[in-house]
Amino acid sequence: MRFDVLTLFPEMLEAVLGSSIIGRARAAGLVELNFIDIRDYTKNKHRKVDDYPYSGGGGMLMSPEPVYSAYMSVAEGLSYKPYTVYMSPRGSVFTQDTAVSLAKLDHMVILCGHYEGVDQRVLDEIADAEISIGDFVLTGGEIPAMAVIDTVARLIPGVLAGSGSYQNESHFQGLLEHPQYTRPYEWHGKKVPDVLMSGNHEMIDRWKHEQSLIATLRNRPDMLEKAWLTVGDAEFIERYKAENEDKV
Repeated sequence: MRFDVLTLFPEMLEAVLGSSIIGRARAAGLVELNFIDIRDYTKNKHRKVDDYPYSGGGGMLMSPEPVYSAYMSVAEGLSYKPYTVYMSPRGSVFTQDTAVSLAKLDHMVILCGHYEGVDQRVLDEIADAEISIGDFVLTGGEIPAMAVIDTVARLIPGVLAGSGSYQNESHFQGLLEHPQYTRPYEWHGKKVPDVLMSGNHEMIDRWKHEQSLIATLRNRPDMLEKAWLTVGDAEFIERYKAENEDKV
């Protein structure tokens, strides 16, 4: 999958996405990452890319022409329009389901805004969607763009060791992940749960699922309203709530 990011700070993305799992996937040719510096496409001798908004008020606005030229450096000559996302606090909130959908694409362009945002005319021209990573405001779109790329790229076949590496994680199946344990068996007087040492895979799977239900109930009860729960799941939750009123 190919990601092209239009940004004022390509070094930020390179520093983070150029290493670890995504960096290795890039080196292996599983993902292509290109970071396009919007300042390279301004005609201003000072590499200025912003101007005062017509509406007045505080802050500056990114001008349409350098953003469009940076975009066309990617899109020109293609036989298709690459799916283009503008990272914005006014966008729809990014979720695991969004990531799964985006991972089916072959090519994605991400525009990172700064200052007070981007001239609406160029957004109308190039953007297919606006995405937010939460109900808060950051100084720019680079951190959200990195979060989106990391989340989407790890779903691409071959990036992780196997689908099991992400299918059992928090949010993938509508629940939070169960607790995890590794060596040593006992640490600070606390032992690994006996069920995980039993070798009984059916019991272990049931324990993991029940622990996921508990974690979701305690930390994100809102998710249970959307999760696919069996009758047995619902009964387990009600029983746990009745027995652990002080923890829920």
